[in-house]
Amino acid sequence: MAYEKETDIPMQQTGGQAANGSATSNRNEPLMNDDYDLEAARQKENGSLNSDRDEMLHRIRTSNSVTISPELFEKLYLSPERAVKGNLRQTFANPTPLALLGHVLCICPLACDLLGLRGAGQFGAASTGTYVFVGGLLLVLSGIFEFFLGNTFSFVVFCAFGGFWFSFAGTLIPAFNSVGAYSPTGDNQVLGIVTPRFQASFGFQLLFWAVAVMILLICSVRTNIAFLSLFICLEATFLCLTIGYFTLAEGHSQLGQNIVHAGGGCALACGCVGFYIFLVLMLVAVDFPFLLPVGDLSHLMKGYQQKHGPLKTR
Repeated sequence: MAYEKETDIPMQQTGGQAANGSATSNRNEPLMNDDYDLEAARQKENGSLNSDRDEMLHRIRTSNSVTISPELFEKLYLSPERAVKGNLRQTFANPTPLALLGHVLCICPLACDLLGLRGAGQFGAASTGTYVFVGGLLLVLSGIFEFFLGNTFSFVVFCAFGGFWFSFAGTLIPAFNSVGAYSPTGDNQVLGIVTPRFQASFGFQLLFWAVAVMILLICSVRTNIAFLSLFICLEATFLCLTIGYFTLAEGHSQLGQNIVHAGGGCALACGCVGFYIFLVLMLVAVDFPFLLPVGDLSHLMKGYQQKHGPLKTR
């Protein structure tokens, strides 16, 4: 009853017109509130649809960026997949085949020279231009591109061997006088290459390259059988050439030459494996109907970060 009395007082004070106006106002307020709520609901719904659409597009982009399986990634880049920011690997071409082509086009002619096939020899001097503009240049460029793609192992391997072919070419270029300095006249390439001092000095260079290749060989255990075989042949090449040139420096010409020939055979085997890997990569590049196996090894040995999580940097 108290509630009814309180509501009757304003009705008497305001009169019928006020009451009608109040009634009209009260009747219109809910309509305005309904319109406001409806508009807000529409905006909220549109915002939700836009959010869902953006999330769907993000999922599509994400799914496209991880469509490469670990086995295929390892086959493409000759290294286990590592998480990197961005999608450069899906944007730019794969530089790995170019590096392999540069390497095999240098090591195969050199192997034939070391073997003395069809009278070849002279330390492979006929291929000096190839060592510079094919081996050194292509390997270094490919290594730089691997750097931007985040493939550390490939970057180190390609740049290192690009430097090797550059340095080997420098040894043969007369302007550098690397060989002629050991001759009696100080500038004769032909006499300098057969002196024990040059052979011993060159043997030490090959020795420490054998150490570097051994480290890369150990790391390649997590790649594939083909790449591992390439490093095994390469390690055997450097070891045979090291022993061979040390033996030549000691005056054992025939034995040393035989060991150098063995090193040439290992280098030729390395080149053949390299050509096979190059063929595998090019078949993948053109989406050939079938792919050749490389013997993936990355799944046989879990990496440190796979076991313990990402490395923490301070």
